[in-house]
Amino acid sequence: MGYALAMDTVGYMARTREYYAALGYEKPYVWAAHDDSPFTALTKPLSKCRLAIVTTAATYDRKPFEPRHLESSPIHPAPERLYANDLAWAKESTHMDDRESYFPLANLEPLVAEGVLGSLAERFHCVPTSYSQRRTTEDDAPEVLRRLREDDADIALLVPL
Repeated sequence: MGYALAMDTVGYMARTREYYAALGYEKPYVWAAHDDSPFTALTKPLSKCRLAIVTTAATYDRKPFEPRHLESSPIHPAPERLYANDLAWAKESTHMDDRESYFPLANLEPLVAEGVLGSLAERFHCVPTSYSQRRTTEDDAPEVLRRLREDDADIALLVPL
């Protein structure tokens, strides 16, 4: 037997706009769009690249509507857990108990040992999820890039929550 869709189904984008309007935002939600991608092809083999992990989780338990800040932490010792309870995600369908699902260090280290990946950067970076495209492109992205360059990272694994 198939499923019947309710006639009053609201699309995801419309629902998102309505949600932010209900929160009191004066301007409607606008989805980020980039006509020119900043990504480039690798200039050396993956086996010679240093990879940095960039996640939207945090090393501390952020509170909803608390100001978020970009942070960097050493990958060793690896954090026992990261936090994202202040973000909107399907908390009834998943959890934050499996660190490897959003901070795959145990999967990356064997790739380094096997020579598939050159090395891992000595620290990872937590980038706060922001609903401001301006803040992301003008503040957070340039600062993450600066830190990645400071770490001599050639590539970054972006792990959104």
